[in-house]
Amino acid sequence: MSAKGDMFYAWTNSSEIKGECGGAVATLLQYALSSKMVDAVLAVAKGADVYDAKLELITDPAEVPKVAGSLHCGTLLIPKMVKKYLNGAKDMKIAVPVKGCDAKGFYELAKRNQINLDNVIMIGVNCGGTVSPVVAREMIAEKYGVNPDNVFKEEIDKGQFIIEYTDEKGAHQEKGIKIDELEEVGLGRRSNCQRCETKIPRQADLACGNWGVFGDKAGKATFVEVCSEKGAALFDAAVNAKVLSTCAPDPKGLEIRGKVENVMIKMGKKGQTKQFAALGEGTEKLQKIMKITSRCIACRACIENCPVCYCVECSTAKPHLVAPGQQPPDFMFHMIRFAHIADSCVNCGQCQELCPMEIPNALLMHAQQVELEKMFGHKPGVDMELPVLGFAEEAAERARLNATGSDMIYENVFGEQQ
Repeated sequence: MSAKGDMFYAWTNSSEIKGECGGAVATLLQYALSSKMVDAVLAVAKGADVYDAKLELITDPAEVPKVAGSLHCGTLLIPKMVKKYLNGAKDMKIAVPVKGCDAKGFYELAKRNQINLDNVIMIGVNCGGTVSPVVAREMIAEKYGVNPDNVFKEEIDKGQFIIEYTDEKGAHQEKGIKIDELEEVGLGRRSNCQRCETKIPRQADLACGNWGVFGDKAGKATFVEVCSEKGAALFDAAVNAKVLSTCAPDPKGLEIRGKVENVMIKMGKKGQTKQFAALGEGTEKLQKIMKITSRCIACRACIENCPVCYCVECSTAKPHLVAPGQQPPDFMFHMIRFAHIADSCVNCGQCQELCPMEIPNALLMHAQQVELEKMFGHKPGVDMELPVLGFAEEAAERARLNATGSDMIYENVFGEQQ
């Protein structure tokens, strides 16, 4: 029997699963569904091409293998979709593969009673970062000299962004360029990924990846770390059902995995230092933020896609706080978002990725979150602890907020709740 903290090499026993690194993740998802541990699997699948990621809700175990593999140009965030379209997993049990920011988003919504985490099995996948689809196409055309439409696979490995494509003669080709070289010219991974420190998502029930798979198992097995009792139950059941084979990890592999994670974390800290410094300090920083956000058209894409925004009635839509119909909106629009989100920002990048005016919302929010963490010690997305403001509110108000999803705590002159 496995327990939290145990580590394994694992690989599929199914001839149908052709997933990366031995297919352990797809096998675990398939077994969770076929054994009735969950009602459905929610996974990211390839759409029209490698730049088109889409979510698929799968209820037939035979359909799981088609979602095997990674999509580094897929920048979806899963937890907000679970809240919006699956009623927060309150009526069904789901298994879902998650990267670090997904896992943190699940926790932030769960602690606000927007997702029932008891009904979710999270299979974490190591993440070195993702690339915006638009940037990826531009990067492949300019830096690789390849038609983006000819690329059929991409991966991030050993510090490179690697593409596999078909050349003009129909031959299979492969080309890689160092991530550092790409990011020096403003390409490569999304800027929030460059700041990220959550590379192995231990908030999930299992953490899986190829880092640390060493020796004859390299490329043929997945490194699996057990992170919860729920994860241990799924892993043990899959092994006992003989759909998954395992062995102890190579000691050298354990060392390599630790080194890779530490290097990635240091890169994240370096990215924070560089990007946050560019904002300046004090009044200069405020003026810079006001200038940057003056491009805002109040489309609310940042609000709709943030995993921490969940109020039924958004304060930014209240005319006594933000004048309606004004573009750009009053700076209070952004001040409200900073006040509501900054202490719990999980740096998923959705507010920036989906902004039509290319405002670096995630940078502005993450910069504040890091400072608030230093002040109050709250680290978002790692456990079920409430943020600092959660403790500042009266217990009755917190209960009402959880029950209604509304942040309106006073009444206007007409006696209506605001």
